[in-house]
Amino acid sequence: MSNVIRKIVGVITLSIFSLFIGCEGGSLYDTLTFKLETRLSKDSNGYYHMNINDNSEQTLHRISGKVTRNGVPVDVIKFVWSSDTYWNMGDWQIPIVNSSSYSNADGEVNTMVAPVRSMRGDTATIHYGYHDNWTYEDTFGEFKIIFN
Repeated sequence: MSNVIRKIVGVITLSIFSLFIGCEGGSLYDTLTFKLETRLSKDSNGYYHMNINDNSEQTLHRISGKVTRNGVPVDVIKFVWSSDTYWNMGDWQIPIVNSSSYSNADGEVNTMVAPVRSMRGDTATIHYGYHDNWTYEDTFGEFKIIFN
């Protein structure tokens, strides 16, 4: 019977020891990290600058970012995008930014910004957000683009 007691004490000791040591490198449920990559120059006030193409009615530009958890890319995170700036076509208001996108296996997420020529000199605020299904956290951010 003393062998059984030793085994039980050993298992209990190992279990308690494991609780104090924990996992190195963080939890699977650590917060997501998002790094925005606009591919635009940024001024000292934090505003990005985008040149409008004079030879086209609309200028297309890709905005990207990378989403990671503990430095590891995260696939299939839905991002929502919006802006305070629209252009009109008849009775329709057309947004200058695509409304949603998903991260890929490399953690990369993309959307398109497409101002029209008449917006030269305007400043648009681009809003983004995403939901972490593991931690149930919502994250929101914004940045401003001046159309030159």
